[in-house]
Amino acid sequence: MFTAMKKGRLVAGLVAVGAVVALAGCASSDPLGTTSTSGSSEAAAGGPIVIGSQAYYSNEIIAEIYAQALEANGIEVTRQFNIGQRDAYLPALESGEVQLFPEYTGNLLQYYDPETTAKTSDDVYAALADALPEGLEVLDQSPATDQDSYNVTKEFSEANGVTSLDDLAAVTTPITLGGNSELQTRPYGPEGLLSTYGVTVGFTAIEDSGGPLTIQALKDNTVQMVNIYSADPNIKTSGLVTLEDPKGLFLASNVVPLINTDAATPEVTEVINKVSAALTAADLVDLNSQSVNDQESAEDIASGWLEKVALF
Repeated sequence: MFTAMKKGRLVAGLVAVGAVVALAGCASSDPLGTTSTSGSSEAAAGGPIVIGSQAYYSNEIIAEIYAQALEANGIEVTRQFNIGQRDAYLPALESGEVQLFPEYTGNLLQYYDPETTAKTSDDVYAALADALPEGLEVLDQSPATDQDSYNVTKEFSEANGVTSLDDLAAVTTPITLGGNSELQTRPYGPEGLLSTYGVTVGFTAIEDSGGPLTIQALKDNTVQMVNIYSADPNIKTSGLVTLEDPKGLFLASNVVPLINTDAATPEVTEVINKVSAALTAADLVDLNSQSVNDQESAEDIASGWLEKVALF
């Protein structure tokens, strides 16, 4: 039932490439490079639900799980994966061109409300529901988390006595932080480190979302600290030290389905909420490991997980 769909992946990839080309060619155009605004009405009328993902392998795996789960329940799906970051796909969700997207509660809340004081999982989820614009809503959040975390090499940790972000203030050598370019202006970026922990850091953009380029820059000492999502298996396999965050610089960030209200039918909601309830933090690390270390496709990874949990 959950057989991988290679042909579907190729089509989705071509659509995503087209979206990127359109973005590069016309900055003022629609984020997905289309002029259609009919997606929301199509979903309401029983047409296929359009599922998107970030240009991030873990997010694509979750999106593929959503897609296969819906298809197993007789709901037609269109995949539009690897769209990019929030500035690109959130307008598409609001317009209905994309209708369902795996998101992360803490980071999404800070996107809409940078001054939020919510910290815990439940508080962040409640605040997020209030912060979303009209036409968007979140379904049930998952126990699975994949949040930003700051990591250093074991050698740096031992040489400087650093196991916590609190410890960084006592480090006498310069510290450069590495991460995606948007990290530089995020509330938990350099300014957040300064205001919360009294730590001044430089910044170097590394555009692979904590991937091999980021880890290599850390090992080469080009940067001394990097932002890697907490469910990334390479934190463990690379022997990195994740610094504790006692003052709550990072918000709790659970996996959560973000959906255009017109697409949130009872049938769709029931299926996706079952997926969210079943997906655990340990599952997510394992799924990511299958992608990063075993080089399995998102389709195969999603299919295997759905067979294991036997939800449908």
